[in-house]
Amino acid sequence: MKRTLILFTMLFFVFITACTNEKEKEKTNDEPSSSENQPVEKETAVSPLTGNAATGSIDSRPIAVTINNHPKARPQSGLNKADIVYEALAEGTITRFLAIYQSEKPKIIGPVRSAREYFVDLSKGYEAIYISHGWSPTAKEMLESEHLDYLNGLFYDGTLFWRDSTRKAPHNSYISFENVVKGAKENGYSMTKEVAPLPFLSDEEISGISGEEMLEAVVSYGSKPEWRIKYVFDQQLGRYKRYSGDELTIDRETEEPVLLDNIFIVQTDHRFLDDYGRRTIDLNSGGEGILLQKGMMKRVDWKNVNGRILPYENEEQVKLVPGHTWINIVPDLDKAFQNSAEKGE
Repeated sequence: MKRTLILFTMLFFVFITACTNEKEKEKTNDEPSSSENQPVEKETAVSPLTGNAATGSIDSRPIAVTINNHPKARPQSGLNKADIVYEALAEGTITRFLAIYQSEKPKIIGPVRSAREYFVDLSKGYEAIYISHGWSPTAKEMLESEHLDYLNGLFYDGTLFWRDSTRKAPHNSYISFENVVKGAKENGYSMTKEVAPLPFLSDEEISGISGEEMLEAVVSYGSKPEWRIKYVFDQQLGRYKRYSGDELTIDRETEEPVLLDNIFIVQTDHRFLDDYGRRTIDLNSGGEGILLQKGMMKRVDWKNVNGRILPYENEEQVKLVPGHTWINIVPDLDKAFQNSAEKGE
C-alpha cells in the first residue's frame, strides 16, 4: 500500500511538471521575440535614371520625346522634369532635344518635333515609348520596320496632340503625359518596365570629384548667339543653369529654370544625308568627351553601352552625380567647347 502511494505521487508530480512546461512553452510562443519588437528599416527606393529618392514607381516605363529647340519654340515645356536630355543637330545649325522622362511626369511637354533615326536609337537604350510629331524617312523606316512602340502627332493631331494658338506651326505641337498614357493604352503598349539603373556617386565620392575648376563653359553649334549654349555652375544650389545665348533656359508654364547635375559633351562623326541638311550621327564608335560635375571639368571618353552614351575614364565607367543629366552631341569637340573664363566673359 505504501509502495503504491509513492508510485502514484511520483506519477502525479510528472504530470503536473509536464503541464506546467507546456503552458510556459505556449506563453513563450505567444510573446513576440525581441527581434520582432525592433523597427524594420525600409530601403528607400531610388529612381534608376537620376539616383535620387523615388517619388513614384521605379518601374514606370520611360518615354522619350523629340522637343523643338528653334528660337520660336522657346521656352519649352517640361524640360525641367526630364531625367536625361540629349541635344544634337537636326539640320543646319538647328538642334533638337531628346528628353527622357521616367522619375517625373510633366503635365505638358513640347513643342514636339519630328523624329530622327539617332534619337530613335537613343530611345531604344531606355526601352522607351518614342514620341514625335513627324519623322525623317530613315526614322520612319526604323520605327516601322523594328516594330517599336511610338506615338506620332501625324496620326493624333488634334486628339492626343494639340496646337498652341499662341505659336505658329511647326513650333506649336504639344502633348501631356496623361495623353501619352491614353495613347499607350489604345495601342497596347506597356507603361511598366524594369529600368536598368545608371551608376551614381555616393555623398563621399561626390566630395572627392577631381578635375579642373570650371564654373562656366560654352558649347557652340553655330556662330549665331541662339546656337551658343552656356552652362553656369551655381555654387549656392550646387547645380548648373543653362543659357541659350544670354537667355536662361526655363519652363514655359512655371518659369522654373532647368537645373542640371551632369553636363556631358561628346564628339561623334556627323555626315549629311540630303540637300535638306539632315544628318546621320555615329553613336556607336565611342570617342572623346568632356564631363562637367560640381564645377569641375575633366576630359573623358564616351562609349555606347546597350544604347546609352556613358562616360569612361581609363576604361572604367565614370559615375554620375545624382540628379539630371544633359548630353551635348557635337561634331568637333575642340571647336564646340570653350571655357568661358578663357573667352574673358
